Amino acid sequence: MPDRDTPGTSVPTKDAIAAPAVTGQLAVITPGPPPPVTPEPAKSRPWMWAVLVLAVGVAGGLWYFKPWASKGLAVTVQTVVPAPLVRVLAVNGRLAPLHLVELRPIVGGTVTAVLAAEGALVVQGDTLARIDASAQQALVRQALAGLDAGLVAQSQAVADLARAEALGENITRTALDAARSARQTADQEVARLSAAFDQAEIEVAKYTIRAPVAGTILTRNAEAGQAVDASTILFSLADLGQLVVETDVDETYATRIKVGLPAVLLLKGETAKRDGRVSFVAAQVDAATGGLAVKITLDKAVTAPVGLTVTANIIVDRLDAAIAMPRAAVVTDADGPAVFLAVGDQARRRAVTFVNWPADLVEVTDGLVPGDIVITDATGLSDGLAITVPAP
Repeated sequence: MPDRDTPGTSVPTKDAIAAPAVTGQLAVITPGPPPPVTPEPAKSRPWMWAVLVLAVGVAGGLWYFKPWASKGLAVTVQTVVPAPLVRVLAVNGRLAPLHLVELRPIVGGTVTAVLAAEGALVVQGDTLARIDASAQQALVRQALAGLDAGLVAQSQAVADLARAEALGENITRTALDAARSARQTADQEVARLSAAFDQAEIEVAKYTIRAPVAGTILTRNAEAGQAVDASTILFSLADLGQLVVETDVDETYATRIKVGLPAVLLLKGETAKRDGRVSFVAAQVDAATGGLAVKITLDKAVTAPVGLTVTANIIVDRLDAAIAMPRAAVVTDADGPAVFLAVGDQARRRAVTFVNWPADLVEVTDGLVPGDIVITDATGLSDGLAITVPAP
């Protein structure tokens, strides 16, 4: 058997084949070449393209919106374009009869009869109520009795004068003059008593309340048994065929209101508008209220209750081309009235002159030109303030 330390010719085992050769006492391991690497075929990765597209979109959005940049105040704007403008003064009024009569008794007393009800149609001369006139009627009878006595005395004086004149030369001149004087005195007394009787009858007529004009009884404040005097309003009577709108205009606009101005009227509870015109403008402002009384006559007669609320738009002026801005766009401070223009991304103050009229739109008469872009609400704005105008 060969020696283990001496190289021989024994059959190599699997382990022996991999073992390094031994030379002397040291073993040297010599690595063989690495096995060849076969490259794997490239695989498609679509998710990488999706991530790339998403990243590009996010970057573009950040660049466009710039969230790190300071945002300006969001505002709304209006481009200046001259257009027709109607200047209207809106007021509230009430329907009222053109002719209204309030009936008060001329004499005091107790109401004995009421012959007309509210809403009744009456004609001129109709009896509406009666007041107790018994005392006055007694005075009439007394005056009548005095007149009768005066007439008797007058007849006697006439007869006496006739007899005296018939005696001719057989009566003294003194007696004839006395007869003539008695006749004259009797005539004067009859005239006085006749006047007293007429006056007594006139006073009796005052105890009967009659309609002075034809119309409708609007109110009745009289009741049988009621004690009244000259300050008591018994009836109000009006012609409802002629209704007008009564209103007050603030004295600020008093000089702009004139007879003949057109008006558009809307009665409470209706949707259809009616036309009318200013028919009366008071010559004096009420010092207590600062209001100027105005009446508007409807172009067509209307049947409606007296006192109904009416909205009236009095057309003061019509302009073919004017620059109108929302009232909120105009700011008035120590520097005067102004608006703010949208210039790029900044608000720029522009001094203006405008007509301070009570309406949502005001007419700017100076300071703006067509094409200017005006910020419609000046609240919180200052010159140079950063703004953001929404895209149209």
